[in-house]
Formats: sequence, structure tokens, C-alpha cells
Amino acid sequence: MAETESTTTAQDSATAETEPHQTQAQSQIDETAAKLNNLTLRIWPPTQRTRDAVINRLVETLSSQSVLSKRYGTIPEDEASSLAKSIEEEAFSVAGAAFSPDDDGIEILQMYSKEISKRMLDTVKSRAATAAAADAPSATEAANGEEVSSSSVKAEA
Repeated sequence: MAETESTTTAQDSATAETEPHQTQAQSQIDETAAKLNNLTLRIWPPTQRTRDAVINRLVETLSSQSVLSKRYGTIPEDEASSLAKSIEEEAFSVAGAAFSPDDDGIEILQMYSKEISKRMLDTVKSRAATAAAADAPSATEAANGEEVSSSSVKAEA
């Protein structure tokens, strides 16, 4: 009987020692859960570091060989840098104007991304059109020069 009492007492004291530990652990779990419930993830506005990374990627896309450059040509790096800054700033302004504090920023981030893509494409298209237009008068002048020479030759004959 003495053995039974000592075993029961040992179990009771072990249970008594683990109960505060379990209560403390449960308290920490509850506290962490409460913090997570209050946690809000906001992805807008992007940090300056993120914006700089976007600009660097734009410069790389505009100034190096890519699917875009095969169609519209590459842009010198210094010009691409100023264009990239302009594209990013304009896209950031447009997206920022549509942001509301109640929003988590996902839709605004998508808008920002689409604006960058749209503006980059518009930039390379207009630059290619300007370059083509600049080349066109030379071709026209050459064609006109040929017509003049051939008419002069005919007149002389």
C-alpha cells in the first residue's frame, strides 16, 4: 500500500509540474494566434529598393537583346536608364492614385505592373516609329534623286 501511495504522489507531483508548463504553452499559442489574426500584409506601396530593382530590370530589357529588341531595336543604356525611370515613375503615380487604404494592395500592384508593361511597349513602339520616319525621308530623297537624274538623262538625250 505504501508503494501505491508513493506512486500516486509522484504522478500527482509530475502532473502539477506539467500543468503550469502546458498552461504557459497554451497561453503563448493563444497570444501568437491573436497576433496573427491582427497581422495585415500590405504590398503597396513597394519599397524604394523594389522600385529600383524594377528600374534596373527595365533598363536591362530596353538595352539588351530580347524578344522586344528583336522587333523594335535596342536602346542605348544611358537613354534606356532615363526612359526606365520615367516609365516607372509614371506607372507608380497612376497606380498610387488608385490606391485606397482599405485595400491590401494586390490589385494596385497588378495595375502598377500592367502600366509598366504598357508604357514600356508604347515607348519602344514610338521610338521605332520615330526612327523609321527619320529613315523614310532619306529613302524618299534618294528615290526623288533617282527620278531627277533619270529625267535629266532623258532630257539630255
